[in-house]
Amino acid sequence: MSAVETRRYAGKVVCITGGSRGIGRKLAIEFAREGADVVINYFRNGDEAKKTAAEIEALGQKALTIRANVAQEEKILSMFEKIRETFGRLDVFIHNAASGRNRKAMEVDVKGWDWTLNVNARAFLVSAQQAATLMPKSGGAILALSSFGSDHVFPYYTTVGASKAALEALVRYFAIELAERRINVNAISAGAVKTDALNHFPEMDETLKKLEEKMPYHRMVEGQDIANLALFLCSDQAEMVRGQTVRLDGGISLVLP
Repeated sequence: MSAVETRRYAGKVVCITGGSRGIGRKLAIEFAREGADVVINYFRNGDEAKKTAAEIEALGQKALTIRANVAQEEKILSMFEKIRETFGRLDVFIHNAASGRNRKAMEVDVKGWDWTLNVNARAFLVSAQQAATLMPKSGGAILALSSFGSDHVFPYYTTVGASKAALEALVRYFAIELAERRINVNAISAGAVKTDALNHFPEMDETLKKLEEKMPYHRMVEGQDIANLALFLCSDQAEMVRGQTVRLDGGISLVLP
């Protein structure tokens, strides 16, 4: 099979929230490798967004960087208007942006709760609604990045876990309601991936150590693993995988707790 034949996203436009670094950057680069023009949403990491955009352009694809705090509805609406003005369409939307107030349940405050739910769940609700209006009659794909905290308990993960549970519920509802428009909606629930985001959680080194000891496979999940699965789930090859939260964890969820 030639390189041209394997470019599953040639001529398509992909938008990734939180796309400037970490898992988001890996997703952006891999979709560009397969022919997509990429919209990179970021909030605080403008320099990293520019670096990611440069990598995409070096691959011969267009890159649009948009600074938007997805905790604010008006910023989301403005972002999709820019996508409409620039490309006139959207084929794939991936909600990767995430945040959280890392506290125990008895220490969670309302401000931290609202912030986390707004970034992780409400932003997906609003973005999926907007993304669907930009997708062609031939269909498209929407993907959300979730985590084990949606149905397992981890230290200091209360708000994030609750927000991811809400996120997965939204995936199921959108999958049914958008099916008639040929828009596929799924989620990836990945095991702990070593990115800078983990540094914000107390006692994370100890938590990761325990996870690594229980891993049935020889390594932890990496950003490339997530990108590989995303490329499949957002393609026509995954047409009958709908409304699912796919675990990507090297089998560790089978042996937890």
